[in-house]
Amino acid sequence: GIPSMRVRKIHTGDEKEWVRLRNSLWPDSLQVHLFDVTSFFCGKAIDVVEVLVLERSAGILAGFLELNIRNYAEGSKNSTVPYIEGWYVDEDLRSQGFGKLLMEAAEEWAKENGFNELASDAELENTGSIAAHTALGFEEVERKVCFLKRLK
Repeated sequence: GIPSMRVRKIHTGDEKEWVRLRNSLWPDSLQVHLFDVTSFFCGKAIDVVEVLVLERSAGILAGFLELNIRNYAEGSKNSTVPYIEGWYVDEDLRSQGFGKLLMEAAEEWAKENGFNELASDAELENTGSIAAHTALGFEEVERKVCFLKRLK
């Protein structure tokens, strides 16, 4: 059967697991993750105001969703919008509805904090993330390709 797991807000003691999950989503940035996680728990500003986690068992997490409040989000006319900066579920638990649990908790958090929208993004080639967002009711509002030329 499907393991029973709960979504909750992150708390002290989750640092190691949060770093592991972040590094799974965004590899090659371990030092940045360690710094950001430490900063978050010290109350220093990072681009995250709330973190929801999927608890596998005591002390072990299976996923996370990081929320920020941005001053702008494509497709929104609101001056501030809750924004999903990171959304991840361990590979062995994907396609079982756990990402949806995290997203539903994020929607509740946004509503409790007075917001009527929730924004997110995905890389153009990340078809899995795009499909997951679409399945959960997100509407695609913009696609873009960004360029940069290094000048000699």
